[in-house]
Amino acid sequence: MFELFYHPIYTDGIDEKSRFPRQRYKLTKDALDGSKARIRFVRPEMIKIEHIYVAHERNYVDSFINGILTEKEKRKIGLQPWNEKIIDRTRYIMGGSLGALNSAIHSNGISGNMAGGTHHAHYSYGSGYCIFNDLAICAKTALNSYKHIDDVLIIDLDVHQGDGTASIFSDHDNVFTFSMHCESNFPLQKMESDIDVPLKKGVEDIEYLDMLQCNLDRLSEVRSDVIFYQAGVDVLNSDGLGHLMLTQEGLKIRNQMVLDFAKQRNSPLVIFMGGGYSKPIHDTVNAFVDLFEQCAKY
Repeated sequence: MFELFYHPIYTDGIDEKSRFPRQRYKLTKDALDGSKARIRFVRPEMIKIEHIYVAHERNYVDSFINGILTEKEKRKIGLQPWNEKIIDRTRYIMGGSLGALNSAIHSNGISGNMAGGTHHAHYSYGSGYCIFNDLAICAKTALNSYKHIDDVLIIDLDVHQGDGTASIFSDHDNVFTFSMHCESNFPLQKMESDIDVPLKKGVEDIEYLDMLQCNLDRLSEVRSDVIFYQAGVDVLNSDGLGHLMLTQEGLKIRNQMVLDFAKQRNSPLVIFMGGGYSKPIHDTVNAFVDLFEQCAKY
């Protein structure tokens, strides 16, 4: 049974006036409730603050938790205006990712968080809708807390580069970062992943999938005891922030390629939701439903 971590605060913790498509979490959950896929929803625990410190500067963490970030710091993150639930929301998302990590390693071989993939958060600041970096927190936790986890592989296929993740692990030999993204998209200043694959605007299914296969072949030489898949669907042709032109079917093929890659390596796989900003929003929702239904067949 595929365990998928979810909390209503994923939607409710974002203010209704925010430009962020907050309803995508609730709509995806509602759609999956009507699915025949073997998915068990799990309510996450709120992350303990000391577990955030493993990947982030203590002063930054404390400033956010205590509600004293500057307006400049808040604007860099986005999601504004912030409501009174934003702190709890962030801690539940981080807790959901840690829960998925534990589930994938100890129970099912695969698990996911219906949020997270917050790859723009850096060590000492947030950015691009990302407050803390759950991929980084999970990687550090996996290496520190699981005796048989010596190497982590992060496959980031969000349309935006995983700059925060790349920066945090720039000097870590045991965390390998791979990012395939649109080169002319946010963030303006890219960081250096172990492998970066920048794509031109307008890339369609065939070129994208060929490029992905070539790089999965390269990644087959990389050691890993657990794989993290940042599965943003903002590569869709209808996405408002993407600039790539993948179809819904192309996205399903992309997901299956990553799932097959992990299965061939007999590796635990953790799914992080990532970005999705299509108009209409149902294109985003349908793509995430496809993703999680595919995971349920893993």
